[in-house]
Amino acid sequence: MNPIIKEITAAQVRKDLPPFKAGDGVRVHTKVREGDKERIQIFAGVVIARKGQGVHETFTVRRISYGEGVERVFPVNSPNIEKVEVDRESEPVRARLYFLRDRTGKAAMAVKRKRLEEIQTSPTAAATPAEAVAPAPSAS
Repeated sequence: MNPIIKEITAAQVRKDLPPFKAGDGVRVHTKVREGDKERIQIFAGVVIARKGQGVHETFTVRRISYGEGVERVFPVNSPNIEKVEVDRESEPVRARLYFLRDRTGKAAMAVKRKRLEEIQTSPTAAATPAEAVAPAPSAS
């Protein structure tokens, strides 16, 4: 990006949002205007992509609603975004998770969890690697 443009738009970049990445489960609180009233609406789902940089940065959130996949693209620096809550962190394999579009049911929301959680909940975590591989001694 041009350093002059970067300097001019630096004041418009939001710094109050939590760090999140592709694969994280988020709840995006957006302002919705209906006539002269304003309310907050929540869109919860999995971040499948982050694109752009600076003032032009966007992120795409996908969720399954009544059996149909719904995606919504949010500008990171939009004044209509009240806040972003990170529900669950993940360990994504890729920067863009477009392969989730082809999946249905629970598989559509399945993204690898943090490795630390997997190790703690694994039943073989307590056993040493030698115990897990070695066969039991025979009685003969």
